[in-house]
Amino acid sequence: MLKKIRILLAAVSFICILLLFCDFTGFAHEHLNFMAKWQLWPAIVSLNIAAVVALVIITLLCGRIYCSIVCPLGILQDIIWRIAAVRRRNRMRYHRNNVWLRIVFLVVFIAAFLFGLAPVVALIEPYSIFGRTAQSFIVPLYRLANNGLAFMAQNIDSYAFYHVDIYMKSIVTLTVAIATFLIVAFLAWRFGRRWCNTVCPVGTILGFISRFSLLQINFDTDKCNACGLCARNCKAECIDSKTHTIDKSRCVACMDCIGKCNRSAISFGLRKTTRANSTENIDNSKRSMLTATALLATTQLLKAKEKTVDGGLAIIEDKEVPERQQYIVPPGAISTRNFAKHCTGCQLCVAACPNNVLRPSTDLLRLMQPESSYELGYCRPECTACSEVCPTGAIVKISRAEKSSTQIGHAVWKRWNCIPLTDDVECGNCARHCPTGAIEMVVDEMSGRKVPAVDTERCIGCGACENLCPARPLAAIVVEGHLMHRTI
Repeated sequence: MLKKIRILLAAVSFICILLLFCDFTGFAHEHLNFMAKWQLWPAIVSLNIAAVVALVIITLLCGRIYCSIVCPLGILQDIIWRIAAVRRRNRMRYHRNNVWLRIVFLVVFIAAFLFGLAPVVALIEPYSIFGRTAQSFIVPLYRLANNGLAFMAQNIDSYAFYHVDIYMKSIVTLTVAIATFLIVAFLAWRFGRRWCNTVCPVGTILGFISRFSLLQINFDTDKCNACGLCARNCKAECIDSKTHTIDKSRCVACMDCIGKCNRSAISFGLRKTTRANSTENIDNSKRSMLTATALLATTQLLKAKEKTVDGGLAIIEDKEVPERQQYIVPPGAISTRNFAKHCTGCQLCVAACPNNVLRPSTDLLRLMQPESSYELGYCRPECTACSEVCPTGAIVKISRAEKSSTQIGHAVWKRWNCIPLTDDVECGNCARHCPTGAIEMVVDEMSGRKVPAVDTERCIGCGACENLCPARPLAAIVVEGHLMHRTI
């Protein structure tokens, strides 16, 4: 029964988090956003004290059930491990705990966070890994299925579904997502939770806490005949049936071993004192120091390309990404420094952006952290989707009124590419669509044509002018980001 309850809760949790990345209507973000905010590392980074305290208390009570029920990457590994178990049953065995390797990964992770090496943090933080996997593989398939339904609905004059764009946001992020997923999937296929109990810093932190949990998996040595069936089905490789010991720091409380024991020698209940495994002696003072350091750190698919045509005849050339002097981070980020410090590159804001403005950065120091660009859309003043879903505090939740008055950048006119000067025609598209009235058409003294003039004090950097500029392949008006956002 415990195993069935665990599987049910894990399935509900996994589906809810997956919907956060797949849903483009905003329904899931409105009702299920708490699932992202209760992931351990995002909660630590955002100083969500209630979530951190609750997860620590749960771990002290029941062990690492977080890793089996809440963590989406852990649940994904369980799915892969279960598929592999269909062909090869009873294939696991006890594996000695790589204590020092776990400590090394934890120290590297904490050091990377403290020194602002965001790409390193994003590479091994479990929620971020799952986010990139979902955004790169699952979201395109979900939207492709939606577009198929939209096509069929259109043929019967129904508007139950509508078409959404599918495009590759970043080849670098896709490559990293593929490589990371293959590594995690291979380890899960062959060794169960080896990633969680060797590399994952969240698993190491919770593993230390779970050693003192009130409820644990216990052996009844009088009933056990050391058959090893429990060890051969332990995905965490933490059961030594010969010595009747369980490494509590690696046990993820999946309850699989309880169902496999034919003699009811394994149970989940109040912690019992068992003799220590001589091979598992750990310097607790060093582990305590590392845990204290971790707590201290909390204070710090293809592009589905439809032809866009002009009047049904000429295909309009796609826009190219301009070279900006300063990259743009979304409203609510406060500053580029605050954003870089808190963002873990989970891609949830990228998935939630309805205007296709956010995409992962390819810059080495900001690798996989989202930035704004306006080739496919612009940041509409009434949209606050990214600030509503960010679980780490990299994008602080803001109201529509606050967003409309937040200056994240300013527009810069590129004279050499402006259509009134290059084609000798009237335009004014940027001025007509500027939501703040920051652009005015004035007479150019040299050509006599009306050209845009930007009032940088009124411009909020939404990118409407850049996105709607008819110049191709580069827009004649480009937004430059600000290091520090300000209210106008």
